[in-house]
Amino acid sequence: MIILKHPVFYSSVLVASIIYIAQRLQLPLPNWIYFYVNDFLCMPIVLSLSLAILRRIKKTENLYVPLIVVLALTTYFAVYFEWLMPQINTRYTADIIDVGLYFLGTMLFFSLQKRLF
Repeated sequence: MIILKHPVFYSSVLVASIIYIAQRLQLPLPNWIYFYVNDFLCMPIVLSLSLAILRRIKKTENLYVPLIVVLALTTYFAVYFEWLMPQINTRYTADIIDVGLYFLGTMLFFSLQKRLF
């Protein structure tokens, strides 16, 4: 479980958690932090957790997520959270910038997964 012990993973989860808690407590932070940072961190966190689970199931540390799977999962998140959910629930808003941030986070994860994890 190297992934879940890595400082990059810990710091990503910590930053995302702090932002989430700050939103809940209505602490004053710049809008760009509230609206965009967690969208950027979402896919690296989700993909890292997915890779850790896959490695646990397969009982190997030499498994990596292929590009097609990474892109498919990111596309799913983008469609679900930026197209479908805004139509169902008013809490969600569609934002093309969020889609771009999902994919930027995905590129970060994919470029670092073999070097860091």
